[in-house]
Amino acid sequence: MWLSKPLGERQTRVFLAVLLAALLLVSLANLLLPAGHPLHVSTYTVTLLGKYLSYALLAVAVDLVWGYLGILSLGHGAFFALGGYAMGMYLMRQIGDRGVYGHPELPDFMVFLNWDSLPWYWAGFDMAWFAFLMVLLAPGLLALVFGFLAFRSRVTGVYLSIITQALTFALMLAFFRNEMGFGGNNGLTDFRELLGFDLRADATRVGLFIASGIALALGYWLCRAIVLSKLGRVCVASRDAQARTRFIGYRVERVQLFVFVVSAMLAGVAGALYVPQVGIINPGEFSPLFSIEIVVWVALGGRATLYGAVLGALLVNYAKTVFTGVMPDAWLFALGGLFVVATVLLPRGIAGLLARRRSSTAPKEASA
Repeated sequence: MWLSKPLGERQTRVFLAVLLAALLLVSLANLLLPAGHPLHVSTYTVTLLGKYLSYALLAVAVDLVWGYLGILSLGHGAFFALGGYAMGMYLMRQIGDRGVYGHPELPDFMVFLNWDSLPWYWAGFDMAWFAFLMVLLAPGLLALVFGFLAFRSRVTGVYLSIITQALTFALMLAFFRNEMGFGGNNGLTDFRELLGFDLRADATRVGLFIASGIALALGYWLCRAIVLSKLGRVCVASRDAQARTRFIGYRVERVQLFVFVVSAMLAGVAGALYVPQVGIINPGEFSPLFSIEIVVWVALGGRATLYGAVLGALLVNYAKTVFTGVMPDAWLFALGGLFVVATVLLPRGIAGLLARRRSSTAPKEASA
């Protein structure tokens, strides 16, 4: 099958070099060039690009399980949101008595709702190391429990997709409730500092943009290492012929569970990088529609390629920015159109189109 490998070694180095060069050039254009300079990149644009990069990491995480395990997850928005809430809880604790109500410990929404003390699950989020650990553990543990039950029961195909969608929908309904202690409908917002740095400062915004790019590079490298290892070959075998893979002695459910948990953790990291850049996290991130949108990114870019997921996330979100600014009511129709085009005209996505062009020009170059 064509769903087999990510970029080769040389192309991967080029991909990472282009990514790091873009991080450097955009950062310097923002910090060193004056606002009136034609090459100046505004802080708004830097923040927008940082959000795109966090989305790209999320798309890579989805491509790992969909492209190489054959598991169409419609619930990765839940892992993304859990990582975002873990970061948001830390950022809320950093506000301290600078909130509207001036309470040294309770966030403003808890004071407004007449809470007497912090819930037990908020304990420790005043410490950065604990919050960053929970960014990984919260989505990872949810994926571990969910995956253990689902894969052990050998739930596959559309049934597994429906269950993942039901999971994220149930979490969305739960987080909308004020008594859950996560800000209810409004979520967590009005962040001030991250590790002592002012989130409104240009330098901090650039730092978050660079951190998002580095996280994307490391996440891509990790997924590529998994795919090209023996574990990755077992993943592909399980995707293409699960019964045969079980028959020759591999514990397919363990492979699925491990890769699923790694993917969930990467999604959590993406959510944690997203929150301080956009300045808010609310239950809307749990929306099943968002998880479906992630799948569209990967499908358009080309699943089972990793870099295709990055391309799809960047292109679709740029298109979303343009369409919602020009025709906000037409964006969902445009998104549906993109998915139809990708399915009918580009079944292998943009990455598949590029691979076909490379293969068609290779004989000409060889004969020349």
